[in-house]
Amino acid sequence: MTFNPQFYDNDIDVIRRNEYPMLSDTIYLDHSGTTLYAKSLVDKFSSSMISGLYGNPHSNSVSSIFSLKKIDDVRLKALQFFGADPEDFDIVFVANATAAIKVVAEGFRARGGFDYGYHRDSHTSLVGVRELAVRSKCFISDEYVGKWLRSSSQDLERPFLFAYPAQSNMNGRRLPLSWSKEIRAMKQNTYTVLDAAAYVSTSPLDLSNADNAPDFTALSFYKIFGFPDLGALVVRKSSGHMLTRRAYFGGGTVETVSCLQEQWHATKDTSLHEQLEDGTLPIHSILALDLAFDVHINIYQSMQRISQHTAHLANRLFLLLTSLRHDNGQQVCNIFATPGTDYTNTRLQGPVLAFNVRAKDGTWVSNSELEKLASVRNIHLRTGRLCSPGAIAYHLNLKPMDLMKNYTAGLRCGNDQVEECGKPTGVIRVSFGAMSSSEDVTTITEFLREFYAQKEDAIQETPSICERPTLSVESLTIYPIKSFLNEGLAWDREWCLIHAGTRQVLSQNRYPRMALLKPEMDLKSSLLRVRFTEPGNSSPLAEISVSLLEFPEKIKPHASNVCNEAVEAVPYRSDEISTFFTSALGVPCYLAHFPANGTGLSSRRSKAHLQQHQTPGKRKINEIRYSSSKLPSPLNDVIQENIPRPILLSNESPILSITRASLDFLNAQIRHKNGKLADASVFRANIVIASSAPSSSVPYIESSWGHVKIGEEVFEMLGSCRRCSMVCVDQATAIKDEEPFVTLAKTRRFDNKVFFGEHMCHISRGRRAYISVGDPIEPFNR
Repeated sequence: MTFNPQFYDNDIDVIRRNEYPMLSDTIYLDHSGTTLYAKSLVDKFSSSMISGLYGNPHSNSVSSIFSLKKIDDVRLKALQFFGADPEDFDIVFVANATAAIKVVAEGFRARGGFDYGYHRDSHTSLVGVRELAVRSKCFISDEYVGKWLRSSSQDLERPFLFAYPAQSNMNGRRLPLSWSKEIRAMKQNTYTVLDAAAYVSTSPLDLSNADNAPDFTALSFYKIFGFPDLGALVVRKSSGHMLTRRAYFGGGTVETVSCLQEQWHATKDTSLHEQLEDGTLPIHSILALDLAFDVHINIYQSMQRISQHTAHLANRLFLLLTSLRHDNGQQVCNIFATPGTDYTNTRLQGPVLAFNVRAKDGTWVSNSELEKLASVRNIHLRTGRLCSPGAIAYHLNLKPMDLMKNYTAGLRCGNDQVEECGKPTGVIRVSFGAMSSSEDVTTITEFLREFYAQKEDAIQETPSICERPTLSVESLTIYPIKSFLNEGLAWDREWCLIHAGTRQVLSQNRYPRMALLKPEMDLKSSLLRVRFTEPGNSSPLAEISVSLLEFPEKIKPHASNVCNEAVEAVPYRSDEISTFFTSALGVPCYLAHFPANGTGLSSRRSKAHLQQHQTPGKRKINEIRYSSSKLPSPLNDVIQENIPRPILLSNESPILSITRASLDFLNAQIRHKNGKLADASVFRANIVIASSAPSSSVPYIESSWGHVKIGEEVFEMLGSCRRCSMVCVDQATAIKDEEPFVTLAKTRRFDNKVFFGEHMCHISRGRRAYISVGDPIEPFNR
């Protein structure tokens, strides 16, 4: 195919403005997950639903007959979209490509068992079919498939099902569509199932030659059109008999059923789809699909043009990323692609790039940290294992032992926090769609250049020291309810809000409106008061009170999750309390109490620890020796090393502190870029430490402290606080900004993590302790 980069690239800005208003100020690069729906499609569908009357197609009313006729028309249109002759093919509507694959797997199992082979690049949904097979194997390469095709060894007693993706869900590599024809010619009693979900999102799928086509093709229409959420199984009619022996039957698939004295039924046999589409079809989704075909053609004219456009973008990004270098000449991006991959060759490669980022010293950048930073910049991409277990293991050289170690260390699907064995556990994926633009390519490239292409370390300027400043407690704050404005400060993070459906503890990172809920401890009345205020309105719109003396009965604690750690919290049963929080946030939730001094899932321990950048050899700032490196006796006698520190619902430690000097220094850096200054409240620190001589204070000196004495009490410094984009939520308006996280990511990123503030805990002497605003603070260096 001749490659021509013009296509509709000059018109894409107009298309995006008219059809995709959701892309305003947004860079969307996860089209392999789902592409976006056009505004005109939603408008036409809404109009159709308002003006039309569509009944259940299993009835015989006028509206039902009308629905059935429309479904038949859409079924034909769907086949024609893929060039499939209805004489040779049938199409079964399902929820998605996974449901289509499951229909095939269950059909083969119902025939008394089958053997199964799947390609290394298969999606998890294809891999899962192996659990239904008598025997299964993974084809570890294209060459391995070729050897199998040429071999004669095969058990003909059972049918063999071979599965592979038309396009890798990981890196967009396209596999030979010719395998279906070759298998049919060279193997007996062997059938192919093609996962075309990723492929059809940007390329035309040609099923015009039934002799060359797969026996079963699974796909999802939302990958092509964004809407509706609907999938299909395209079945070659000559292979359809393999799916018709299933035992289960649902409504709409039988002619008659006997239930009383005798139990028997007669299955419909006029068409394959009538036998396999259980229950009432998703009528409205199928009607939306009819409109989706028309709108898509109206905007883009053909899938061929989309294919060329997205290939052009992918090739441009590939060239830019391969040229992105650190100042020492090392490449920033390690791209996972077949050597010599040509991104303009749409037969061999889709518009997808999978890569990881290396620091200039060769260490891997954390994908989860990169994704957090991308989210702050409103860049939508995907990281992780991408439902491609075989491809990920192959490209990242993950051995079975590595996978087991990662799993034991806590790595789970959707959780990319752990990296064991010195290897990444997943990748970063950028995928293009019909409405992607050259600006998307430029933005993601400049993002990587800005934050990850490292230049010579700049010397951090620190103020000259004329005198040793005196430190004191500027403010003390407790946060009774997690993520509102343990065994640390009394009442701190003893309560939380739990989602009524998922049972997950809510946080401002996902629900920024939590910042508008203002808790207050009324100790005279022994009440926790919570007020809900809108930005700019000092008067509360609503208020609720909870007793500090009476807690909910621990009849049935609810299992929940805090920072990937299982906990049990005791819910308040009051409808009034639940309604208050649900109405304020617009999220179904309820208040729960995490009991202090709990056991089992009601007991948590601090996870804070000293970071590498805090060790003497790693520090980059001029340190002031405020005192000797050792605590004087008798204070040194109370130190207990390596004991577990109990916490309640705080993320990592009993107490969190920041210094005014570090905050002022950070804001000076933000002000230099005309960014939004950070208020101390966004860091949710319990203790803010002030200096008597701000001009002489050194920022981030607290990283070198091992202990501090506040008044008469001694506290151990546990390590720096790792930050996420929650610090970007304005605590007065609940609006997210990119600062201060963006500046912190450039100035306070160590070992691929962003830090600000210090974790600490009180060293108990077996008595109740008090600290107050204004108390003097004496630090002791580590």
